[in-house]
Amino acid sequence: MPPRAAIRATESQSGPRCESGGVHYLDHAATTDLRDEVADEWLRVSRTTGNASSTHAAGQQARRILEESRERLAAVLGCDPIEVVLTSGGTESVNLAVQGLWRARPEGRAAIVLPDGEHHATLDTVAALAAEGATVIAVSLDAVGRIPVDAFAAALAAGDAAVATALVANNEVGTVSDAVALATAGAGAGVPLHLDAIAAFGHLPLSFAALRGDAPAGAGLVALSVAGHKIGAPTGTGALVVARTARLAPLQHGGGQQRGLRSGTQDVAGAAAFALAAELAVAEQSAESVRLGALRDRLVAGIRAQVPSAELLGDPDPTRRLPGNAHLLFPGAPSESLLFLLDQAGISASAGSACQAGIAEPSHVVQALGRSESEARSVIRFTLGRTSTEADVDAVLAVIGKAHARASGAARGGR
Repeated sequence: MPPRAAIRATESQSGPRCESGGVHYLDHAATTDLRDEVADEWLRVSRTTGNASSTHAAGQQARRILEESRERLAAVLGCDPIEVVLTSGGTESVNLAVQGLWRARPEGRAAIVLPDGEHHATLDTVAALAAEGATVIAVSLDAVGRIPVDAFAAALAAGDAAVATALVANNEVGTVSDAVALATAGAGAGVPLHLDAIAAFGHLPLSFAALRGDAPAGAGLVALSVAGHKIGAPTGTGALVVARTARLAPLQHGGGQQRGLRSGTQDVAGAAAFALAAELAVAEQSAESVRLGALRDRLVAGIRAQVPSAELLGDPDPTRRLPGNAHLLFPGAPSESLLFLLDQAGISASAGSACQAGIAEPSHVVQALGRSESEARSVIRFTLGRTSTEADVDAVLAVIGKAHARASGAARGGR
């Protein structure tokens, strides 16, 4: 990797910023804009005094708002209100599900069925459980990032599977797996399944009850994670849907709130804001999928016209990937260099790979597709959202050819 000075560019060299001096934001998968109406609701409810666990009038007013918000979230998620456990976001939801299910496992079972391309919230949680005796039954992804149902079912049938987890849609390459078939496999094997729907929520149809079907008690889909900041709610909001029959050990103890699964004073304002954002996102979902899919396809076609070597990763079938996801491999052009040049041009994107302790790492998802470490260091994830426009696509297309040439040249010069 060459020093940044070798690829530093002035705005005139790398392309103009927005006329307003702002940024063309194409990193909505990382987090998206807080909706104005959601912000207003958040502030309004924040001014309501009262702990929802208190018995006086102020506390009961807060309780009413909280439970109404839970009911609204349940309606959107296709579950019962009592099954909605409010959390601080996606990472906590994943931890509560994976740790909680494993610690409440049946005697004689210790394995976790784990596909290779999961989010680090899951991978790192499983790694921590390994210190407590957990073993891993890995499931390889196919070449486009889908979780093969047959391989997943075979892992579940291994005999000592205590819990299984899987992404509904891959957060990096955008590929959508067959969640119905994965849930059915879990039910058939008698293994509890957690689905990470954080990347999918608000972008794909999602119903906990439909996915769970007639699975036996404690088996099949029993937990599903979602997060608020991916759909226009405040950061720090999220939920874990937990089936009534699930056996789940809590991570924290205290007042016994939320079925004893997450003790602590509940965030009433966050719940109200999350519920409103979820309703709005689902109401817009169908139309937005069409609009974002068209923007994505134009972006991909335009990039590949200027950089013929660029390759779209993930499922090429637009019906089997998240509508706003364009994850591209730029051979010979380091992600860090490309991102720097794009940022200089007023364009925000990501490498789609973990950055631990400030150190860029090759994408484990790209490597799970069978690609090399070098290729995993040469990817860019552009993700579109509710506020994305044609102008955002135009901005990328105006600079990507020159940015790729500079990044590739700098990489060659650094060898």
